[in-house]
Amino acid sequence: MHELSLHQRRRLPRAEEIDGIPWLAALRPAERERAVASLLVGDASAGDYVCRVGKPVTYWFGVVEGLLKMSADSADGASMTFTGVPPGGWFGEGTALKREPYRYNIQALRKSVVAGLPIDTFHWLLDHSIGFNRFVMNQLNERLGQFIAAREIDRLNNPDVRVARSLAALFNPVLYPSVGEVLRITQQEMAYLVGLSRQRVNEALATLQSQGVIRVEYGGLRVLNPDALRSSIFH
Repeated sequence: MHELSLHQRRRLPRAEEIDGIPWLAALRPAERERAVASLLVGDASAGDYVCRVGKPVTYWFGVVEGLLKMSADSADGASMTFTGVPPGGWFGEGTALKREPYRYNIQALRKSVVAGLPIDTFHWLLDHSIGFNRFVMNQLNERLGQFIAAREIDRLNNPDVRVARSLAALFNPVLYPSVGEVLRITQQEMAYLVGLSRQRVNEALATLQSQGVIRVEYGGLRVLNPDALRSSIFH
């Protein structure tokens, strides 16, 4: 018996899941009512694909809980990870705007709850809601800065700095408002996102902790100095 796909497992969101969607607060009552009526969520297992390269866009997606990764396969078959998507993060607005096929994969690193806004509702909100337009514009602006930073990270030879900059991206308060000061992530998940071994990530986290930048807690990481994550050079 085949397991149902994530799309086939979609369901209506619960009230607490709706409350965790950040852009709903930017909508007027009638706009919010229309958006909430069309929202669906899916319970993703680790390894499930939310979207894949070449597939047509049908939803604008966001993470209610869990952790996703955005990646693509290079010409030589190697997988290249662009970023992680923690709770509160919505992604793919550029693809949704152009209604083009996906150029990347989004995959769950752990059990996650993923929300989807149908593409037609996404465009209706763009046509009718100033608040929604401002939210999407802020998303695109922050995303541009994030990917410029990601290119810089790829050129760094210092693993401690690579881990620090990657963590800084995950603590972006505009793109991922639900993360707060503590990110629920394992060292293995961090290794997947950074492209280093688990052991090397563990060493880098120990360095960052010794310098008072983060604190490793049970099941996650607490940021003590976000500015240092974004700009310091660690030795």
